[in-house]
Amino acid sequence: MVQQTSALHGPGDRPASLGELRASGWRAEPVRAEIRRNVLARVAAGKPLVDGVLGFADTVVPQLENALIAGHDVILLGERGQAKSRVVRSLVELLDEWTPVVAGSEINDDPLRPVSRFARDLVAELGDATPVAWVHRSDRYGEKLATPDTSIADLIGEVDPIKVAEGRYLADELTIHYGLVPRTNRGIFAVNELPDLAERIQVGLLNVLEERDVQIRGHRVRLPVDVLLVATANPEDYTNRGRIITPLKDRFGAQIRTHYPRDVATEMAIVAQEAAPLVADGVEVAFPWFMAEAVATVSQAARASSRVDQRSGVSVRTSVANYETLAAAAVRRAVRAGERVAAPRVSDLPALVPSTLGKIEVEALDEGDDEEIVAQLVASALLQVFRERCPQASLAHVVTAFADGATAEVGPEVPASSYVEIAGSTPGLAEAVEALVGPHAGPELVASAVELVLEGLHLSRRLNKDVLPGGAAYRAR
Repeated sequence: MVQQTSALHGPGDRPASLGELRASGWRAEPVRAEIRRNVLARVAAGKPLVDGVLGFADTVVPQLENALIAGHDVILLGERGQAKSRVVRSLVELLDEWTPVVAGSEINDDPLRPVSRFARDLVAELGDATPVAWVHRSDRYGEKLATPDTSIADLIGEVDPIKVAEGRYLADELTIHYGLVPRTNRGIFAVNELPDLAERIQVGLLNVLEERDVQIRGHRVRLPVDVLLVATANPEDYTNRGRIITPLKDRFGAQIRTHYPRDVATEMAIVAQEAAPLVADGVEVAFPWFMAEAVATVSQAARASSRVDQRSGVSVRTSVANYETLAAAAVRRAVRAGERVAAPRVSDLPALVPSTLGKIEVEALDEGDDEEIVAQLVASALLQVFRERCPQASLAHVVTAFADGATAEVGPEVPASSYVEIAGSTPGLAEAVEALVGPHAGPELVASAVELVLEGLHLSRRLNKDVLPGGAAYRAR
């Protein structure tokens, strides 16, 4: 019978020697069986397989569950910013919380079935008195970012010249300095951006995936390792900048395609989860929901634009950076105006140009076109939010009021209190604003809603807009 190590409260409550471990009834499982058991437990309990990853519940997660239940090594294939690394790192939660190892072992030797020379000799010498240490699951995860200078020694191991200098023979297994893969024995090892790994180094992983062992230098040592290997790759790298050699790709059991958020609501939820809160002394940030939706819609529009290089992708980090930048622009404006609440407005949106250009590859013909392309994406996103979220019935009265001679000046220098006056003096505008921010919203949120309505009417060609040095003026067409 397998004793679940997680049933005990902490390593202090667990067997401290090999004899005590045997007496407890504990026995080890292969890491794939351990993960399978914990995956099935989560499925049965209706718990998510990975925490903190949104938008994959009906696509990536079922495929990943199948692969792990089958005991397969996995490649996650997707463009940048698709949470591949987060998914991989979250897999550590599928390991048992505590696992016994031979104390002092560099490769997490199972006390009942040691594989390293050090652990075998220790068990042979001490028997049931062999000391047992308990390793937390966080220490059973290893990761390497594949770079062209990664060596076999990094991944598999190498002869340690210091140990040789101490008097050991070169052929002695104890002279080996183990690489990252053996040190993750009985755990999960991840290779990020696998195609960037030199092909001759990829060959070194073939035995790990098929024969489940590593071979180090000329040593006649077959070191069986129990490792689940997970890799990530970018499709562009997969086909051009680098490639996964065919024999290595053939040894992975599953290739799972990740994707960007497929709707604005998911993108907004990710931004809310990932964006760093902006804390400024004396200023409170109140981010209107419709401006957050506009930020998310910019990224969605960029992913559908022919002017943006889709091979490099439009990361969710674009939305996060834009959200944080827009909040910063609002805080900067509020501080200059002496206001205690900073609510992003449409007039703050030009701040998104540099933060967006830093995240996407724009296919521009002439210098300066890239900024214009981003401005068009922002305008398109804003128009979509306006059409979907603003009550169109009351807007006819707003257009009529402007046709009768009403005007409105807006911009970063216009105080929030002035927008309250604009909304109150323009028929239909107060109703549209209330539908967006509610009847008891403060002046800062009212200002943001007023700018959305007026800019939406301009983008839908129902009002004219004159650009002024300090902002803009809206008037009848």
